[in-house]
Amino acid sequence: MITIISGTNRSNSNTEKIAKQYRDMLKEKGIESNYFSLEHLDVQRRNPAIEQLENEILIPSNKFIFVAPEYNGSIPGVLKSLIDNTDIKKTWWGKKALLVGVSTGRAGNLRGMEHLTGILHYVKVVVHPNKLPISMVDKLLNGSGPVTDQGTLDAISSQLDEFIEF
Repeated sequence: MITIISGTNRSNSNTEKIAKQYRDMLKEKGIESNYFSLEHLDVQRRNPAIEQLENEILIPSNKFIFVAPEYNGSIPGVLKSLIDNTDIKKTWWGKKALLVGVSTGRAGNLRGMEHLTGILHYVKVVVHPNKLPISMVDKLLNGSGPVTDQGTLDAISSQLDEFIEF
């Protein structure tokens, strides 16, 4: 099972729009997935909500798609806190991940995806080498989304095809 994680707690974010587009594109390819956002999840400490998320979604998943926005040259603290407050061995060890960076700037959160790669390697997750930086996301979404730029859609589709086979 593939789980898509919208890596921010901001409501109505561009990250959420991109994550949902990944979900929809997987469905078009005949792949069902789980999707969740950090928007209403308390990740500051291990708690029953995190344990429920682990048991129902994270532990049963064998692949993850992380859609991570650029926050101050890295990833959001809530995404790191989610990882920190889970049972690392049960939740992450030996699983696979695909990374998508989202930013309104030119680099598509390249630095943040490298930071996230290091974190995921530490918790023994194998990261797919095709990391997609989605730059100028606000212009690609035209405020409401979804992305209609054919070059971006082709890049996402190709990345997903590779990840399905990974």
